[in-house]
Amino acid sequence: MKQQSALKQVAEIARIADSYVSAWGEEATVKDETIRRLLTSLGYDTSSDEKMLKSAEKKHKKDVLDPVLVVRGSDQPVEVKLNLGVSARESEFSWRLETEQGEVLEGYLQSQIVRDDRADGGALIFQLPNLAWGYHKLIVSRKRRKTPYEMTLIVTPTSCYKQEQIEAGKKMWGPSVQLYTLRTPHNWGIGDFGDLKQLVAEVASRGGDFVGLNPIHSLFPANPEGASPYSPSSRRWLNILYIDVSSVPEFVLSIEAQQKVGSTDFQHRLQRVRDAHWVNYTEVAELKMSVLPLLYKEFKTRHLDKESDRAAEFLAFVEEGGASLQHQAAFDALHSKLHKDDSSIWGWPVFPEEYRHFDNSAVQKFIADNQELVQLYLYLQWVADSQIHEAQALAEEKGMSVGLYRDLAVGVADSGSETWADDGVLVQDASIGAPPDVLGPLGQNWGLPPLNPQVLQETGYDAYIKLLRANMKHCGSLRIDHVLGLLRLWWIPKGEGATEGAYIYYPVEDMLAILALESHRHQCSVIGEDLGTVPDEIVDILAEAGVHSYKVFFFEVAEDGGYYSPSHYKEQSMSALCTHDMPTLRGFWHCDDLKMGKELGLYPDEKQLELLFDDRLKCKQEILNSVAWHGYLPDSVGRDATMVPMDQHLSEALQLHLASGSSTLLSVQLEDWLEMDKPVNIPGTVNEYPNWRRKLSVGLDDIFAREEVNRIARRLTEVRQEAGR
Repeated sequence: MKQQSALKQVAEIARIADSYVSAWGEEATVKDETIRRLLTSLGYDTSSDEKMLKSAEKKHKKDVLDPVLVVRGSDQPVEVKLNLGVSARESEFSWRLETEQGEVLEGYLQSQIVRDDRADGGALIFQLPNLAWGYHKLIVSRKRRKTPYEMTLIVTPTSCYKQEQIEAGKKMWGPSVQLYTLRTPHNWGIGDFGDLKQLVAEVASRGGDFVGLNPIHSLFPANPEGASPYSPSSRRWLNILYIDVSSVPEFVLSIEAQQKVGSTDFQHRLQRVRDAHWVNYTEVAELKMSVLPLLYKEFKTRHLDKESDRAAEFLAFVEEGGASLQHQAAFDALHSKLHKDDSSIWGWPVFPEEYRHFDNSAVQKFIADNQELVQLYLYLQWVADSQIHEAQALAEEKGMSVGLYRDLAVGVADSGSETWADDGVLVQDASIGAPPDVLGPLGQNWGLPPLNPQVLQETGYDAYIKLLRANMKHCGSLRIDHVLGLLRLWWIPKGEGATEGAYIYYPVEDMLAILALESHRHQCSVIGEDLGTVPDEIVDILAEAGVHSYKVFFFEVAEDGGYYSPSHYKEQSMSALCTHDMPTLRGFWHCDDLKMGKELGLYPDEKQLELLFDDRLKCKQEILNSVAWHGYLPDSVGRDATMVPMDQHLSEALQLHLASGSSTLLSVQLEDWLEMDKPVNIPGTVNEYPNWRRKLSVGLDDIFAREEVNRIARRLTEVRQEAGR
């Protein structure tokens, strides 16, 4: 029994839960071995009970001043704890506060004390004057002690920013797109930032207020088939394959680039990748990476070498990007060099030993020897950043209330630049995922190393703050994938299946407070993807923090199997019929996802599959009943689900039914306007289906020339306006 208690004791301090409520509502216990391995990955010595308790004591020994204090609300009194022994004299201490706004406040501790709990093993607590929002530095000095104690003091709003139009009750709609799926006669086989501008203009002119994007984080230019936007190399930089090459200012100046692109062979290759129904990432990357270096060469000659204004803008961007941008550019440069010699090199775990971490001397030598190549990747990040900025500026100019909404993936790949240059903020011998549930009986392992909650606190949440800033740039709203991860994440020891995991809890109040501060600073509202098993404790916390919930119509089902009326959805939410992880409307209605799942072997149990087909028919009948009852089902559509196909009339009825609801934001999919049936991603598959590659069936020009598309856009605008009244 003793052994058990030491393990559980330390697990509790480390905020590892030893049990959880499963998707079936039963309590499930976490194995001791899982807890032990996760404690090891967090840096505890688990070789014996005694050592484990000792290492926990050492790890959690309180300094006189905590490294960070987060205070929500500038009208809240700022109370600071000093962890001092009973014998310490208050008269020996003075404090100095350096605010972000540049003010300096000073005083003696004695005059500010509000409580002394030291006799009961607590702290000495003193109060500071109310402070403005921001990141402040508190310094406490003690007589006869050389080094003062320091704390980062973060004062935040109580909830996230919302656009004036949202506050005024406006109901909005817009399409959520996977950028790479867009087709135009001028892109290079993949939707790009130029296409995004065209889409923004088309949607804005039809009354839409936003365009939602998949994560546009940096992936692996040297290994372009690693295409999942949810397994990025870094979440702080951009996917350079989205650059619209011919819109880069250097393109029109480079004779060499124009001759290359104008050649018959190049034009044929471009035509082939444009015509393909699936994105050919390898070919797209080869085409773009054969021309972009020529643009950099032009930039160097015309601007860098002449120290022009444009060069100054670039250098300012590099300076602001700091170490993280250097890591990204060095990684991409090194990866491209190694991949050229050996095409099986997919990420840093298979780099030659001496190149497996940014800090290694061989890497520093490589950077020194290949400055031009590293500089090329810095330039490409700058170009990508400028182009996404233009898209958001256009959305604002066209009067969209939100403009772009970006998507923040839940983690980074264990093989990319962020893990390669990690200085301890990521836990590399664990991975995050999800425990088993009804749809995934084996659970999910996403292969993404988690942020270490203890290191986050020790470093004043620095990595998290920088992450939010990078993703709130150039957009009006940010969608946080798996927002429940701010409360807790399912950690799996490296190399284990998803069933062998445990929940680790994060400082959710602090993280939401910082989210609110950055959201106000960037005037960026927040959408939290809160699907799946949602613990009750987070629902209210997210609502109070001003985070828009995510309502997917097909999941909003009552106990009796009927569908909730969209007019009962929370106002502070975004509603959608489908998401990128689901079949399209047509695919759902015709059970294409179940038929495909059967072909791919995702449902080995015939009985289970039969039940899913039966269940789908019941759902369809309940949907027809609900939409008819609310008056949105046209007379031309039958009322018997066994007989009704998904066609334009039914699709439109469903979209308008949802549009009449109370959610502030309504997301639609262009796929459903085009009556497409193939999904963009099938969760749980890797090689079985070409995920993240399926394009839209027609080009943007064609979509917005269609009478039925213009009609649904017009009706959505009207129905949303009515709902707003």
